[in-house]
Amino acid sequence: MELHNLKPAQGSNKGRKRIARGQGSGHGGTSTRGHKGDGSRSGHYTKRNFEGGQMPLQMRLPKVGFKNPNRVSYVPFNLGQLQAIAEKFGVDSISNEWLLENGFISRTDKVKVLGTGEVTSKLNVSAHACSASAKEAIEKLGGSVNIA
Repeated sequence: MELHNLKPAQGSNKGRKRIARGQGSGHGGTSTRGHKGDGSRSGHYTKRNFEGGQMPLQMRLPKVGFKNPNRVSYVPFNLGQLQAIAEKFGVDSISNEWLLENGFISRTDKVKVLGTGEVTSKLNVSAHACSASAKEAIEKLGGSVNIA
């Protein structure tokens, strides 16, 4: 066997369709473009997602909702949670940095203190935001709220 004797396996190669080479080729006449219509003319172009005139998918789907790019979302901490954390860890001062070190929040989270629950001891809290009722409850016991 030598290089000039090599041939592809029987049926593995198929000749390309030769268009507009006469009736005997089977692709003469309209040259596989059909009769009339836009697709039969030269320069015809179809948009990427064209569905043959059917209503396109992106027009059939409902357009609902809105995602505000300026939204600020907070991780909520209720007064009851803060009291439980203070008792468990034996601290009287809770800050964003302390919550981050102890795994309560991630680096990009913002903290908001909410007024649900009760505070029974003096707490010094530092957070990004605080509700009025939470601030009032903390300061009532002699604690302080620092908005950072």
